[in-house]
Amino acid sequence: MRRTPHRWTAAALALGLAAALVPTLAAAAAPGDVVVRESFAGSALPAGWTPVAGTWQVSGGKLTNTAPGTLSRITFGTHLEDFRAEATIRFDSVTNSSRWAGIVLDTAPGGAVPWSQAVMRSASTATNGIEFAQRTEANTWNVTDTAAAPYDAGTGRDVRVAIEVHGSRATWSFDGQTVLTTTKLRRSASGVFGFIADGAKISVDDVVVTQLEPLPVTQPDGALPLTVAHRGYSAVAPENTLAAIEAGIRAGAEYVEIDAQTTRDGVPVVMHDNTVDRTTPGTGDISTLTAAQVTALDAGSWFSPAFAGQRVPTLGQVLDLVRTSGSTLLLEIKGPETRAETTRILDEVRNRGMARQVLVQSFDEQVLRDARAVAPEIPLGLLRGAVDADPVATAKAFGVVTYNPSAAALLTRPDTVSKLNSAGIAVMPYTVNDAATWRKLADAGVDAIITDRAGELAGWRSGHAAPSVTISVPGELRRYVPAPVAVSARDASSVSVTLDGTRIDPAVPLDPRSLAAGAHELVATATGPGGTASASAKFEVVVDVTGVRVLVAEAGARPEETATILRHLDAGRFDQAADAVRRAEFAPELERVLLADIALLASR
Repeated sequence: MRRTPHRWTAAALALGLAAALVPTLAAAAAPGDVVVRESFAGSALPAGWTPVAGTWQVSGGKLTNTAPGTLSRITFGTHLEDFRAEATIRFDSVTNSSRWAGIVLDTAPGGAVPWSQAVMRSASTATNGIEFAQRTEANTWNVTDTAAAPYDAGTGRDVRVAIEVHGSRATWSFDGQTVLTTTKLRRSASGVFGFIADGAKISVDDVVVTQLEPLPVTQPDGALPLTVAHRGYSAVAPENTLAAIEAGIRAGAEYVEIDAQTTRDGVPVVMHDNTVDRTTPGTGDISTLTAAQVTALDAGSWFSPAFAGQRVPTLGQVLDLVRTSGSTLLLEIKGPETRAETTRILDEVRNRGMARQVLVQSFDEQVLRDARAVAPEIPLGLLRGAVDADPVATAKAFGVVTYNPSAAALLTRPDTVSKLNSAGIAVMPYTVNDAATWRKLADAGVDAIITDRAGELAGWRSGHAAPSVTISVPGELRRYVPAPVAVSARDASSVSVTLDGTRIDPAVPLDPRSLAAGAHELVATATGPGGTASASAKFEVVVDVTGVRVLVAEAGARPEETATILRHLDAGRFDQAADAVRRAEFAPELERVLLADIALLASR
């Protein structure tokens, strides 16, 4: 069985609340400690509670803002990585039902942008009634996740709001019911808590913030694998560039994987190969080039002209990009690296305070030994091409928290996953780009999947392999040219195609001889584990004299009848041609088509 992450339950919190009162701000908190608890029993704002926008006060044993202002905010508390923040919030009045309020989960003590929040609208049953969102440095909104509450908060109703946060992952609870989760919570190294209201006058009471244990790397039983964007979202952007990493983050990947190695002058740069030859116009081994030489190289044009100018990034640039993203960096150190080189790479992480947001992996066993000695606070993962005879013992010997073999090797011994998980070690196989194998790995219980198709895997997971389908056909068809139908589907167990509502075999080219002149529509429907998807293509059967001649010539009528019809057609005597068609003994369906086409020609 998997190791299931410990989560603080309502009962556990109740026991904590029954303990002796603690100060509003507690020092040196340990998991389970109540760090903040405030019931606003006094008449003034508690110490450490700082209004940053709007007017806030304590009134009637509650924290209130005095008017429905714009982005009214107050900050409090201290920085925590893993916590549960809860409060009773009531809308006293709103300017309209779409106005909102909630808990700020990470903000500068002075309330400056950026910040992350979990809020509800008074019309909480709207599709966006519950939100996780970010206020960006540019003072714009980035709403990452939305959901509907089981009922409206309305006005005058107390709602118990609880948000459980572990790094960039969070769960939103509305009166004890889980309504929304996210893996995209933007965090900082020193952000504190707050309350926020927009267009709403609110009351807040019974605030409790509890420190939690960090989540283990392993996923809970039954959870689908997390997404690891291999070399960034390398299916849509050039691998190991800032563009690919940004794309992976935007696709919702919980992990972004990159490769790092060191230049001649000791600067860690991001590239998979030991040489720059494959993905840049340069040549040479990275260890023989300076950082200035490597980072000046165009690493995007080989992939697409649209990415011309994407340079080889330094590790520092990647870390700065990931730092506030909500994603974790899966950093592969390419061997061989000396201990000094490994130390330089790890120092880039440590100097930014990102030890909890980076997981270092390597195929090189010496790199892992050195990393463990130099930076024991940074978690490690072991990459393997094959599965060891005793993978648990091997993983423990290297002190790693993840064991990451090739998917093909792992699927020959799928029971390896449960053994590793039982030992608290996560499994993240590489590099898998098809839904069928994602399903097999999910069934085996892996914790994450390394893939070039980060967006597709994230979508597969959220939609349980929602299918996609496309269909195309030439826009105009002549009677004498059969037309193939091109259908492409992904993540589908079956695909059906209809022509004007009647099911057809898409493998058989369309025969325009039997179709009525004018517009037609093809519809393809793909069905898969995640539901259905459809696509359509419209085309027109175009009538001309040549087409009618072909139909007549191929019909097998008596030669004299065929000659008569064709002679009238060529002379433009369409009424006489139609009469000749009626006298000939064509099959009824063919006669109908011929007469319709001749009538259309006559009307022009």
